[in-house]
Amino acid sequence: MFKKILIANRGEIACRVIKTARKMGIQTVAIYSDADRNALHVEMADEAVHIGPSPANQSYIVIDKVMEAVKSSGAQAVHPGYGFLSENSKFAEALDAAGVAFVGPPVGAIEKMGDKITSKKIAQEAGVSTVPGYMGLIDDAEHAVKIATEVGYPVMIKASAGGGGKGMRIAWNDDEAREGFQSSKNEAANSFGDDRIFIEKFVTQPRHIEIQVLCDSHGNGIYLGERECSIQRRNQKVVEEAPSPFLDEATRRAMGEQAVALAQAVDYASAGTVEFIVDGDKNFYFLEMNTRLQVEHPVTELITGVDLVEQMIRVANGEALSITQDDVKLNGWAIENRLYAEDPYRGFLPSIGRLTRYRPPAEVAAGPLLTNDKWQGNAASGPVAVRNDTGVFEGGEISMYYDPMIAKLCTWAPTRAEAIEAMRVALDSFEVEGIGHNLPFLSAVMDHPIFIKGEMTTAFIAEEYPDGFEGVELPETDLKRIAAATAAMNRISEIRRARVSGRMDNHERKVGTDWNVTLQGHSFDVTISAADSAGATVTFDSGTSLRVQGDWTPGDQLAKMTVGDAPLVLKVGKISGGFRIRTRGADLKVHVRTPRQAELARLMPEKLPPDTSKLLLCPMPGLVVKLDVAEGDQVQEGQAICTIEAMKMENILRAEKAGIVSKVNASAGDSLAVDDVIMEFE
Repeated sequence: MFKKILIANRGEIACRVIKTARKMGIQTVAIYSDADRNALHVEMADEAVHIGPSPANQSYIVIDKVMEAVKSSGAQAVHPGYGFLSENSKFAEALDAAGVAFVGPPVGAIEKMGDKITSKKIAQEAGVSTVPGYMGLIDDAEHAVKIATEVGYPVMIKASAGGGGKGMRIAWNDDEAREGFQSSKNEAANSFGDDRIFIEKFVTQPRHIEIQVLCDSHGNGIYLGERECSIQRRNQKVVEEAPSPFLDEATRRAMGEQAVALAQAVDYASAGTVEFIVDGDKNFYFLEMNTRLQVEHPVTELITGVDLVEQMIRVANGEALSITQDDVKLNGWAIENRLYAEDPYRGFLPSIGRLTRYRPPAEVAAGPLLTNDKWQGNAASGPVAVRNDTGVFEGGEISMYYDPMIAKLCTWAPTRAEAIEAMRVALDSFEVEGIGHNLPFLSAVMDHPIFIKGEMTTAFIAEEYPDGFEGVELPETDLKRIAAATAAMNRISEIRRARVSGRMDNHERKVGTDWNVTLQGHSFDVTISAADSAGATVTFDSGTSLRVQGDWTPGDQLAKMTVGDAPLVLKVGKISGGFRIRTRGADLKVHVRTPRQAELARLMPEKLPPDTSKLLLCPMPGLVVKLDVAEGDQVQEGQAICTIEAMKMENILRAEKAGIVSKVNASAGDSLAVDDVIMEFE
């Protein structure tokens, strides 16, 4: 077995590989750019090598620099993670020439299947059903429009060397095809060093289901079930689960066998993923093969007990798979939510800055077990599992140079409903402060009826949140539970204030029992009675009562309580006259007042936000790629007026209404902060 492995990546996947290598007794080498000097993966590794400036195209994807790190460290193998150089055949060739093992598939398999255009041609030759499209290279934007018209709108414009949603655009007309071609080409060049683009028909109402395959160099190949990845935004997966709630065993077997056959046709040896789109009648179509470890691999590990990273290392070391297809058993259900540094209230635009607070929920081990390299279907002692794959820490910086994903939160349970409920609690328990993030949105998805029924498609976000995410309106039953909890918390705060002030005689003071709680447009009059020190009973004016129990104390930012007979987890902040409460995707201002205070509060005028309708504000920290208009230009609603690049993605800003540009405050190449004024209108 290898004694030392270099991880040619960063962030959570580098940390993930380090954990398995450590378990196997293998030393690890991290590489890092200027921006990652103090990163978690650098701290975790046994040693680390600096490889250049912050931009990935000057560090992480420069093959010569990575090879220098391999040589200087004496690493015997390299795990590429995903993204960056993971599907770069030239990198694999360089390692082979240096006598260093590549923890991934052979060069030939990467070249044939890692390239989207080539892989589709091979799939067609192998009799695999593929999506209609144009597999040749596209010359320019007008050529893209011509092809898109022939294929028929809508079309998907994709980077040949792409992945992770980079270099992908959907076009519904000629103008969008022109814009999408150029943006996809730019993103592909920046992210992969390869700007080749192809076009295929965009199938509406599809489900995105992928098969995990594992092959060795001895001719053995198996599939480890499927993952449902239909909830996507901008072609980037947000929620994944295994198995899929849509497939039956016959379809699973057919897709799995086809995936393995395709892998073996190119002499594949390592972990890989064959992606399909599946229609409502369970017809499936080959999309592409990812010749690397997938971001969402943890859900497969949770339902099978397979450590995919370990198996990749063993295959790279020349070992044969230790089981056959018949030994693979799917046990329970797993869900993964991707935590992104993106602000859902600003159209999911990237957010950067310092993590002033980062407290993931405690990890809990459960699910199938891996014992002596054999996959076992044994149930674990715990009813649920919680896993968080991350590459950040409290006090660390989220950089503008890399992908905005900062963690992958996973839960496992015997059934899908139990796994969803475990995820709800885990999301509510996840504390992140200092940056915008998508935790509220993820909580909303977990409670959405379509997701709960398992009836989602890749159009889920576009269809269910057409105007963006604006938070969650909780039902009155949930609001009453929160009102009861915050009323009890307010009582605890009142008692503490009395004790601190010395106005409490023998630790007792007559704290008011009648209160008014307002939240999300609802007002509840309640009466609190304390039955014992462990909790309180809150009675509403309707006559219903709820028992509140918990160990929250003033100053705690997380309250884990029981209201009635059900758990309730709240993120707690202090505001004047009450609390800022975040739970189940809702961000609430909860005011707890005496009846007289509530009466007076109703007379207070509402503060109106400032008028920014004549300003174009920068929605995210980023770089101005280009300005499409100048002072004095007339613009129309929906017209592209500026392009901002952030976290490897280009974002086209458009005019919200017709008008005349009166002033331009930025130039191409400028770095802007959130809410910087880019231009003004008459």
